[in-house]
Amino acid sequence: MNIVNKLTVRHLKKNKRRTLITFIGVIISVAMITAVATLGVSFLDFMKRQTIASSGEWHVQYKDITKKQLESISADDTTSKLVIANELGYSPLENSQNRNKPYLFIQEYNEQFYNQFPIEVSEGRLPKTANEVIISEEIIHDAKVNYKIGDKISLEIGQRLIPGAGTPLTQNDPLQQDEETGKESLQIEKTETFTVVGIMKRPILEPTWSPGYTVINYTNFTLLTQHELLDAFVVMNKVDGSLYNKVEKIKKENKIDKVEYNDALLRYYGVTDNDNLRTTLFSLATIIMLVIIIGSVALIYNAFAISVSERARHLGMLSSVGATKKQKRNSVFFEGSLIGSISIPVGIIAGLGGIAVTFWYINTYLEGALGDGTEQLEVVVTPYSFLIACFVSIITIFISTYLPARKASKISAIDAIRQTQDIKLTGKTVKTSKLVRNIFGIEAEIGLKNVKRNKKRYRVTVFSLIISIILYLSVSFFTDSISKSAELSQDGINYDIQVSGSNMTIDELKPFSHLDDVTDASVQTRIQLNADIQEEFLPDLLKEMIEKDNLPLDNGKYEYYVNLYGLDEANFREYAKSIGTDGAIFTDTDKPKAIVIDKISYQDFNTGKFIETNSIEAKPGEKIDVVLKNYETEEHVLLPELKIGALTDQVPFGVITSRLGGLDIIVPQKTLNKLTSGNEQVKQMVETYLFLNSSDPLTTQKEIEDATSSDVYIYNVYKQKQNEQQLILFLSVFTYGFIALISLISIANIFNTISTSISLRKREFAMLKSVGLTPRGFNKMIYYESIFYGVKALLYGLPISGVVMFLIYWSLQRTFEYGFQLPWLNILFVIAAIFIIVGSAMLYSIQKIKKENIIDGLIQENI
Repeated sequence: MNIVNKLTVRHLKKNKRRTLITFIGVIISVAMITAVATLGVSFLDFMKRQTIASSGEWHVQYKDITKKQLESISADDTTSKLVIANELGYSPLENSQNRNKPYLFIQEYNEQFYNQFPIEVSEGRLPKTANEVIISEEIIHDAKVNYKIGDKISLEIGQRLIPGAGTPLTQNDPLQQDEETGKESLQIEKTETFTVVGIMKRPILEPTWSPGYTVINYTNFTLLTQHELLDAFVVMNKVDGSLYNKVEKIKKENKIDKVEYNDALLRYYGVTDNDNLRTTLFSLATIIMLVIIIGSVALIYNAFAISVSERARHLGMLSSVGATKKQKRNSVFFEGSLIGSISIPVGIIAGLGGIAVTFWYINTYLEGALGDGTEQLEVVVTPYSFLIACFVSIITIFISTYLPARKASKISAIDAIRQTQDIKLTGKTVKTSKLVRNIFGIEAEIGLKNVKRNKKRYRVTVFSLIISIILYLSVSFFTDSISKSAELSQDGINYDIQVSGSNMTIDELKPFSHLDDVTDASVQTRIQLNADIQEEFLPDLLKEMIEKDNLPLDNGKYEYYVNLYGLDEANFREYAKSIGTDGAIFTDTDKPKAIVIDKISYQDFNTGKFIETNSIEAKPGEKIDVVLKNYETEEHVLLPELKIGALTDQVPFGVITSRLGGLDIIVPQKTLNKLTSGNEQVKQMVETYLFLNSSDPLTTQKEIEDATSSDVYIYNVYKQKQNEQQLILFLSVFTYGFIALISLISIANIFNTISTSISLRKREFAMLKSVGLTPRGFNKMIYYESIFYGVKALLYGLPISGVVMFLIYWSLQRTFEYGFQLPWLNILFVIAAIFIIVGSAMLYSIQKIKKENIIDGLIQENI
């Protein structure tokens, strides 16, 4: 170690407080970078495991292929694992006690299936030969058919068909028993005999509304015939952007018609054939990483810049005894490398520890909200994430020390010893407007002159404030945008169970809302109508679509499809209250008024975008003429006139918003009855639904099935809703945690900069006191300085933050389309917080020097 480096170490040891602050600044920055890198990798790992647990581990599915094509796929270099899958069909389940599940659904798989898909054996074993099967335990518990291990079962197997339909029904199609729309039948194709060798828990691949209980049979290459059509699920050797080209090549070479990708899983590998989504992900990652790096550079730069200011005289003395510019510059780089060599490992450990604690906290919430079966967040550190954290941290420290190092190399011996390098005054430099003294007093003028006389220190402080504003607003807008995008990507289902029936009345459905496990319930009616809406009320997005597709307008009106919902009195009153309107104004059935949902969100399947837009640009008091149209007979029935009583973006429990060109209208049940009472054809078109949330959806479904006839349709989506809740809960905790971290870093940055700035001005304050500045006047001067700092920071920080927020919004528009809105509450919070934090930091620092002797202050030197 050379003499200059030894002196640098000695200086660091002597100025322990400043060295500690610098260490803490670097540790916080490294911890933040590490936390973000680890969080990204860990979240992707969590979503991969969650997706695999719910739908299996596979990347590509080749459909309706022959044995020869299967052999070619298996032999391809890109194939790592292969699952053979074949749906044999449905078989009647004799003596089933569940009218909505009258079938067994028989599927055959090879041995690899059990490794790639979530199958849990509760008794017995898995099938190993062609005449062995494992059955779902729901056959015993739900259907009350008491199969045992060792039983031989003879099954007539066929396909579910509806008259006039071209393709058979699948497990995703519920039992079709409506005589009007078409009642399904089972067309038997063959008879097979199997031995039951095991019992499994209900596979997650079996939807709760499916009409068949799962039965799994064994198959392999040798058991397949040359002409038999089957499916193949493939796990690829390497998952990257070239996957799609490789699959297309296999598809073309083997003349395969149908291929499906496991997009739900592939997107978490960063692989997607949706260019918009890929661009969105990379754009967001780039923007947020740049914001974090800039914030980190600002935090560390301030620490080193202040350190160089404090060491100015020390460096000048080195210069006077022969130290070269290079030696002085290298002394700062050495200080940076010394601090980095200690701070980076500590920062990485702190970042990992912080993420571990955060995950533990989130996991507790996940278990409490969603049950024990959910996947747990785990801290995942890959070599790449570790190297990225180290590399970014090193680059950040280097950038942060470069400018202070250049400044140190230029300090002359005379300027450093006299300590005039930071303050070079002219009359013009400190000139202030007379208005400042006239309006705010002499203290404000002195405060403004103090700010102007040391512009470098002033700029460092203002820069810290600006960076803090940009960090907070950018990250809060980013996390809000991600949460909003997650909500848009969900399909809007806000219930566990939907119950309906062609002949079910409101009175017949209401008793189910009082079942033991039901937590929320809503009985509602719905009729589908049409309405001609004037062009002036159409939203911009709909106007663009009309112009693009050259759609015709009828006398300046566009035909909307309308879903008119009727809510019972209690639910409507509660809904009206939740949107901030008086439910009483909607009770007059002679002059009917309605609540219109004017904000819709949906996925455009043509572009793949998730869109949020206005459904209509009307105002309360406007009229809507709704009509029932029969397109076969061309008969139109005009309903009584409706007036808009209120507009809202809140959706009632059980309602899913329409798409662009659709309108959702909510009225009390009595109003809907009055509107439809004048025509029998209209009355017959009204459908009745019950929507439920339940603490035990499967039990609630069984209780409803036991108490109703076979033509009742029960749609249970609790698992799908559970996955949505899990994602939104995670993003919510992530949002608030990340904003809290950014806020703490910003506050630490401001306190660090201002407290150091105040400490370096001890001589200045002592001089002011020596010429008669009173304690009251001194405090007043500090208050005005705080205001000057805050105003200047906001003048720069808010516009720059607006640009960054718009860039984040722009990057999301490739996949998610919604209007840009400034986060006004966050902006108001930032404005208030800046003045509070600056004032608090200055007062805190002043308290430390307030009682200092004037003589001691005048002779104080920054060494």
